[in-house]
Amino acid sequence: MKVFLNSIGCRLNQSEIETMARQLLAAGHEIVTESAKADKVIINTCAVTAEAARDARSQTRRIHRQNPDAEIVLTGCYATIASDELSQVQGAGRVVVNQQKAQLVQLLDPKARIELPVFEQEPVLREFLAGGLGANTRAFIKVQDGCDNKCTFCVTTVARGTGQSRHLGDVVAEIQALTAAGYQEAVLTGVHLGSYGHDFGNRAGLLDLVQAILRHTDIPRLRLSSLEPWDLVPDFFTLWQNPRLLPHLHMPLQSGSDKILKRMARRTSCASFRELAEAARSHISNLNLSTDVIVGFPGETAADFADSLEFVEEINFSRLHVFGYSPRPGTAASQFPNQINGKIKKERTRRMINLGKELSHKFHRRFVGQTLNVLWETNVGADNGGLRWVGYTDNYIRVQANGPADLFNQVTPTKIVAAFPNSVAGFIGEPVSV
Repeated sequence: MKVFLNSIGCRLNQSEIETMARQLLAAGHEIVTESAKADKVIINTCAVTAEAARDARSQTRRIHRQNPDAEIVLTGCYATIASDELSQVQGAGRVVVNQQKAQLVQLLDPKARIELPVFEQEPVLREFLAGGLGANTRAFIKVQDGCDNKCTFCVTTVARGTGQSRHLGDVVAEIQALTAAGYQEAVLTGVHLGSYGHDFGNRAGLLDLVQAILRHTDIPRLRLSSLEPWDLVPDFFTLWQNPRLLPHLHMPLQSGSDKILKRMARRTSCASFRELAEAARSHISNLNLSTDVIVGFPGETAADFADSLEFVEEINFSRLHVFGYSPRPGTAASQFPNQINGKIKKERTRRMINLGKELSHKFHRRFVGQTLNVLWETNVGADNGGLRWVGYTDNYIRVQANGPADLFNQVTPTKIVAAFPNSVAGFIGEPVSV
């Protein structure tokens, strides 16, 4: 069976789709990189915004037009909260809700094993990496799912349920297998990563998990994905004394207005977020601190938006992910009064995005003339200087540089020679021994 896999949305979705790919490979199936060549197509959908939901519908129709004989299996958050709606889309086949997602591969092949012994994982992981079947050279590790918070805008709690953590030993074993297969970097993912272990009664669960990975694996680079700005124990940032834990944090703020944060039911305030950012920067050199911001939330006045702009600039984020508020079914905020006019929302989004570009450019300019280690991920073409590669620094700056054909999954010292809002340009040195 030839299977095409696609993921929309967050790193957690990407982690899940890569796990499915490894299960399918272990069962003897082929992962193809073109939907037109597939017998089966799996799309892991997202529901965080209306745009993500539209993307799932449009991709389903497009793939069906290209390959009408393929069964398109839809799963993920949008498939969970709107399964009837999604099943009516032209080309849609089976719709598998999140609660059944872990068994999806067995639904396609009842003989497939979805839990592989550790000694059997390495050859599958090596094949997956060597074949370039993942999104990049980083391995996304799902350590936690669900969330116990009730942010009024968030549909993820509806779609994924309460927080559930994987056992620490299972995570460590998976990363050991990834390292043996040749991966240079692992990224820990979850809906609410900071709550890892809380369902086991361990309030310091994430700290313990990171310490265990650093102690019991040799993965050269370990990164955390999105981390809500609460539930972090006081000495959490001392973890970065170990240089293998990379200097990048994505902590979603969502608004720089205390009034709006309360309406969102966020368990933070501007003052507490400021303290957290200061604590992180005091412990982590060259920290890339990125965030999410929602603009046009119901009840957001011009003054609230001005406060948000001012606070974002004060914190001096390195990168912004900006979203115009999108009412999601089943969330409290979708029923709030004082919904913001679309034109106003669009203008505020534009202004926040522009501020984000300024802050990113400012951050990138700091590193011009410095030499940073870069993990190279993909070849994006060629020019007069040779093959053009894209990779990421330890602190998650996107780098483009010319290099030889064998750079994939290599870490090299790279001199930063120019800065742009979304990336930097570099000059590649000799590979780093890891």
